[in-house]
Amino acid sequence: MIGDATGAPPSGVQRVSAILDAIVDRIGALSAWTCLALVLVMATNVLLRYGFSLGSVWAQELEWHLLVPICLLGAAYALRHGEHVRVDVLYSRYSPRGKALTELLSALVAAAVCVIIIKLSVPYVLQSYGMGEGSANPGGIDARYVLKAFIPLGFALVLLQSVSDALKAGGRLFSR
Repeated sequence: MIGDATGAPPSGVQRVSAILDAIVDRIGALSAWTCLALVLVMATNVLLRYGFSLGSVWAQELEWHLLVPICLLGAAYALRHGEHVRVDVLYSRYSPRGKALTELLSALVAAAVCVIIIKLSVPYVLQSYGMGEGSANPGGIDARYVLKAFIPLGFALVLLQSVSDALKAGGRLFSR
């Protein structure tokens, strides 16, 4: 963990932010490995379909079951590493204090949106679980609720990263 530019040890806020960042980085790595699994599944599906005229609904649905966690778990990782869309034309002209304020406000808005999505998606997942929802396709993957559970989980991770970003931006904004 890194303290401030003076070499002082990290504050409690910096430690919390570093822990949140580490969680997001680890889950982002898992998301990256899931990309490899998706590529292997897709390549196998293509080989079986066009090479041997074999197809499987289950194997095709597995592609979706891998893509969903890649997107929803990878969103927090992208946020952590500054890969989300930002209007750099304006942002690049801001002073360091203006950038910190913009980042703080953005993180707070993102956190609020995440809380709303989590609140709305949990009943959706529970309803799916309660129904024992599975694939509508014969031979498809059962337990569709597992796939849907990535919605609140993914947004919970974005919420954690937004909190980390808010702590860092607030530290820069109010440390002067």
